[in-house]
Amino acid sequence: MQPPTEAWSPSRYVALRKAPTTANSFGFARRHIGPGAEDVEGMLAAVGTDSLDAFIDEVVPSDIRLAEPWLVPGPETEAEFLAGLRTVATRNRPGRSFIGLGYYGCITPSVILRNVFENPGWYTPYTPYQAEVAQGRLEALLNFQTMVCDLTGMPVANASLLDEATAAAEAMAMMHRLQARTRPHANRLLVARSCFPQTIAVVSGRAEPLGIDVELVDPADMAIDARVFGVLLQCPAEDGVVTSFSELVEEAHAAGALVAVCTDLLALTLLTPPGEQGVDVVVGNTQRFGVPLGCGGPHAAFFATKEQYVRQVPGRVIGLSVDRHGNPAHRMSLQTREQHIRRERATSNICTAQALLANMAGLYAVYHGPEGIRAIAARVHSLTRTLVDGMRGLGVEPTSAHFFDTVRVRLSAGAIDRLAHEAEAAGVYLRYVDDTDVGISLDETTTPAAVDQVLRLLGGAIERPLPSGTEDRPDTLVDPNWSSDLIRTSEYLTHPVFHEHRSETQMMRYLKKLEQQDIGLDTSMIPLGSCTMKLTAATEMRPVSWPEFAEVHPFAPDVASTGYREVFSELERSLCVITGLAAVSLQPNSGAQGEFAGLMVIRAFQCDQGESHRNVVLIPSSAHGTNPASAAMAGMQVVIVACDEQGNVDLNDLRSKTETYAETLSALMVTYPSTHGVFEDAIRNICDIVHTHGGQVYMDGANMNAQVGLTSPAAIGADVCHINLHKTFAIPHGGGGPGMGPIAVAAHLTPYLPGHPLVPVGGAKAIPPISAAPWGSASILLISYGYMRMLGAEGMRRATAVAMLSANYLKARLESHYDVLYTRANGRVAHELIFDLRAFKPHGITELDVAKRLMDYGFHAPTVSFPVPGTMMVEPTESEPRDELDRFCDALVAIRAEIQAVIDGRVDAVENVLKNAPHTIAEATADAWTHPYTREQAVFPAPFVRAHKVWPSVGRINDAHGDRNLICSCPPLDEYEN
Repeated sequence: MQPPTEAWSPSRYVALRKAPTTANSFGFARRHIGPGAEDVEGMLAAVGTDSLDAFIDEVVPSDIRLAEPWLVPGPETEAEFLAGLRTVATRNRPGRSFIGLGYYGCITPSVILRNVFENPGWYTPYTPYQAEVAQGRLEALLNFQTMVCDLTGMPVANASLLDEATAAAEAMAMMHRLQARTRPHANRLLVARSCFPQTIAVVSGRAEPLGIDVELVDPADMAIDARVFGVLLQCPAEDGVVTSFSELVEEAHAAGALVAVCTDLLALTLLTPPGEQGVDVVVGNTQRFGVPLGCGGPHAAFFATKEQYVRQVPGRVIGLSVDRHGNPAHRMSLQTREQHIRRERATSNICTAQALLANMAGLYAVYHGPEGIRAIAARVHSLTRTLVDGMRGLGVEPTSAHFFDTVRVRLSAGAIDRLAHEAEAAGVYLRYVDDTDVGISLDETTTPAAVDQVLRLLGGAIERPLPSGTEDRPDTLVDPNWSSDLIRTSEYLTHPVFHEHRSETQMMRYLKKLEQQDIGLDTSMIPLGSCTMKLTAATEMRPVSWPEFAEVHPFAPDVASTGYREVFSELERSLCVITGLAAVSLQPNSGAQGEFAGLMVIRAFQCDQGESHRNVVLIPSSAHGTNPASAAMAGMQVVIVACDEQGNVDLNDLRSKTETYAETLSALMVTYPSTHGVFEDAIRNICDIVHTHGGQVYMDGANMNAQVGLTSPAAIGADVCHINLHKTFAIPHGGGGPGMGPIAVAAHLTPYLPGHPLVPVGGAKAIPPISAAPWGSASILLISYGYMRMLGAEGMRRATAVAMLSANYLKARLESHYDVLYTRANGRVAHELIFDLRAFKPHGITELDVAKRLMDYGFHAPTVSFPVPGTMMVEPTESEPRDELDRFCDALVAIRAEIQAVIDGRVDAVENVLKNAPHTIAEATADAWTHPYTREQAVFPAPFVRAHKVWPSVGRINDAHGDRNLICSCPPLDEYEN
């Protein structure tokens, strides 16, 4: 597929070449792809194939192979990419933003920027499912939860959600779910008009398929009757007003309804927290705690609630348990891992959170402490008071007397026009609410000089000079002039962690201590099946921190984001070429959000065709757990399609289901290659069957990294797909987020791509927004943009081929030791493979034992128990060099021998290296050693381990203890001691 010529410059392309014969012919590709030319030849020999092209012929069905060539910009060298993007960046004009609406300028402490945001030890680890080698991130996330609990006045918080608007939608869903049985007829949600417009839009879009009626009401006019299950408020409100809502909460509770409040953590250092006013759920955004604007993200939302609702909380909750030695140890609490098990009955489809950004926000609180954060809030409020005093000097009165950092003024239409023209020319961006109202929000970066600049612009707009003596005001602090019931008196951030790291030296060492407790890609291979832990090159990451990109507000005028829009346009078109589809929306800020967006687009199209009755989604039993959860969120009925003994979609069952549901069939959700790691030969037949019966095909793009350059969603027959940019296109996993899940659609679905209430994006018949920001987590799109530009078409194709070669190389080396569960008929797997460990269970050995023992060898465990219980799914990616693949194989071969020793009865079935793994340095160096095996067998099981030992900071964690004793914020030190 060729891109539209009018939008592309031929000079930006290079012709595709035949595969190079030397290792250096690829430029950046040789840096990104681990195995060099000689390694590839050796690996091909090991798998029994003569060439990479012949190997691809054995892996990918011929009827879906792409006809070459297809073209995207590139390849560029790293220097060329950075120089070109520098030029693009200069086209952005971040200016001074006073727009607010949940996005504010902030100062990222350099110690956090350098040691966390730009540090692969923090941005390359995976979600902390293997807690023993993730204690640092888990502690940082527990700090985040504690910060949220303290500032909101709520007892329980999760470890972040995607953004404030979707967190509010999750609050709506939880409040409705909690009352579904006791109040089945309560389906009304009252939403305050004073909520942020993007929040109202996202919540309304999420409510409609669930049959929830959203009613916009002024808080003062809310009448709560028996049909109301929930109330959603905002404080401080979108116009800046701060007010008490205790009486409204009492009224709601008396009527049986629950109350959620969107709020601002910085304001809560001064303002009475919602928890002290009796609310049930508190949500918001932690962006202003040291996380750059980035044109909308990524930023960590928060979600806090009452203790009795903790089992219904969406996303992840970090808790405290003990290890096998009785020492305290952090872990992800059980309910956060249940979403994939519950499938369509899941409480949420959340998979990716915003762990990296949550860690930054929590560490911002650690570094500043309660007094520092309060001082920042007091300064912001004081400057806002100074602004208001200046306005009054001009004869302009704000619309509210009580505010924190945001005020609104009313001007004539002519004055608005003059203000907008002069302010934009000066690089000052205000919020123009309508023809008469202007909103102005201040933040941590605001200076007295900036306040004076705004006042001068206002004075010019209303044609009045500033009163004398208004310039060079002192930067002094004043107390809020609110009523006593609004002023916070309770303490917060009292735990010692928020008081011990004031100097940069202390903070740097604390960050390093946490980092050293984790395994990231800077340590060793992370061979997670389905998760694609490939290299994120440093050159791809560098632009994310550039001020020209980092300081852009997502709702600023076009002139502020011209460079961003150029990147967005090229990225969208490259994704169209790669997928073979017609159009792309970059808005979904996770894979699960992409799933939901794709299904809502299908739903909108079918309703527009007069087929609103189509509500059945067919999902293979092998699917990722978020698929059925997303379908349920979209108001669909989930019907499972069986898989056959080879792990492929059972065509007979598919035909039967499509015939049974022909009148109501909406879509099939299919992952390709399958979650079992195989290119199913019948995929085009599968899609044809669905289309024949009136359905659409949604392709889950979790495994797109096995398609790029070789096949495409369009080639298999898909109508829509989401693309995990944090898997296929190198955005790092960040210890559990961020991620991005753009969707690509066929031409007939293009009009329905998601819109936004504040920025013109989406199709002519756009569905409501999926995320708070118009382009989701825009700043990290730069990473995938760099990945594509530096690799180019042939580099990406080779990356795909080598990723699959690496998986088949592991199979060749390990299949005599472990059974491989699924393959194509010719024995080939795609980019990942499943090792079946169920035969060891009668001997007391489980996949969990193998996972924990791998830590003693210095490796993060593969994916365990998914998609088949009792198995281990491995994905090596193209980035790992052959010697690392060999070390991993050597470790698994050695572990297989350890298993055999148990099977043969040569070692005790319970007291052995597998059951006691992982082994800590404290245990290895203790005076007493009570195990029947040696210390060396425990901690140095192979020669390569000694050269680069990774020490788990805790022993195997007792998950059951943590489930029974759920502790989700930092406990007092005496509880650790007890």
